Amino acid sequence: MSHKETLLDKLARHDATVGVIGLGYIGLPLWLAFAESGFVALGFDVDPRKVAALDDGRSYIGHIPSARVCAAVEKMSARATTEFSRLGECDAIMICVPTPLTEAREPDLSYVTETTRAIARTLRPGQLVVLESTTYPGTTDTMVRQLLEESGLTSGRDFFLAYSPEREDPGNPRFHTSNIPKVVGGVDTDAAELAERLYSQVISAVVRVSNAATAEATKLTENVFRAVNIALMNELKVVFEPMGIDIWEVLDAASTKPFGFMRFDPGPGWGGHCIPLDPFYLSWKARENGLETRFIELAGEINRDMPSRVVKKVESALDARGTLVRGARILILGVAYKRDVGDTRESPAFPIARALVALGAELSYHDPHVAELPETRSWPAHPKMSSVALTPELLASRDAVIIVTDHASIDFRAVKEHAPLVIDCRGVYRGEQRNVIKA
Repeated sequence: MSHKETLLDKLARHDATVGVIGLGYIGLPLWLAFAESGFVALGFDVDPRKVAALDDGRSYIGHIPSARVCAAVEKMSARATTEFSRLGECDAIMICVPTPLTEAREPDLSYVTETTRAIARTLRPGQLVVLESTTYPGTTDTMVRQLLEESGLTSGRDFFLAYSPEREDPGNPRFHTSNIPKVVGGVDTDAAELAERLYSQVISAVVRVSNAATAEATKLTENVFRAVNIALMNELKVVFEPMGIDIWEVLDAASTKPFGFMRFDPGPGWGGHCIPLDPFYLSWKARENGLETRFIELAGEINRDMPSRVVKKVESALDARGTLVRGARILILGVAYKRDVGDTRESPAFPIARALVALGAELSYHDPHVAELPETRSWPAHPKMSSVALTPELLASRDAVIIVTDHASIDFRAVKEHAPLVIDCRGVYRGEQRNVIKA
């Protein structure tokens, strides 16, 4: 049999060894999905602490229970390792590593590059490689393919290469890895067929597109759509406020229309690994082709300005009460980028916190999902901060409380009752409240 026929057969019989590189919010659930479906699943990560935790049956991601990890490991189908020399054992390899932006807001594909080179060192005939990391159209066909072919093997003849964008929504109770439709696009038709067969073993619906670049563009389109619409709501919030109109009441009313309207909520900024980053991959690629992406750039400008607007709201609200920001005791509620998860990547809480500290505020935070602030590019040089217990006494002792993330477990009625001043960035409260300022 040909390499393609052999791999198709192994995938259909669940006799293939599947490798997942990068065991974070995307890679970990994917690794578990394959292990739970009867595949031998090897998980690769450069962080030995993650590998040790998984080998012990412990999850380090809040919405993924340790019991699930433990069950997969005990079945002997799931194994994690830092030894990238074992990539040759895998019949199919999925790359789930970060694709951040540089300080100049240009694509940083260093993780993809390093990972691809590691695969090339052990690449053997018959393997399928699938990039899942978000990137600009053409990455798989050019950069990834060229790096893999430095092994001396040829794409489409010796090995197969495809792209399939991740679509995880951490903390979403309705949608998870196995029931979110999976888009796949191959560098050639054989690769596309193999990728479709791979994912169809663990995912309920696979959507095959004509090529890898189209699959890459699909992911960017999804997140550009969200970024632009969030920016629109943030702009409407600013426009309606001086008119005495509450954007949240407007959205509640507009959402009753059964057609022609899709709700997006404003907030203190954007967060997560996708929306603040992915649109700029497309902007960068467009500039390379001599084109402008004015909607994307404007959306980015509006969304990036939201944290500073929150800080100005805090300043003016404290000033109206005869209190300066310098020396003010301020509590941030929620530092995760979205409700009910512990993911702080690109969270607007960090630029808000950084600005308040620079103004001399005495800062603390409460987040039931984030026990300690991680060191990030947005929060690099400050001392460690841990989540404080949310008590009536704490709330009463703060000069201001800022709702950045509206976690379901937070008692917002108690917040309103005990805090002298609440800056509501998430529309938690409706109507006029004596001590609540909408931001």
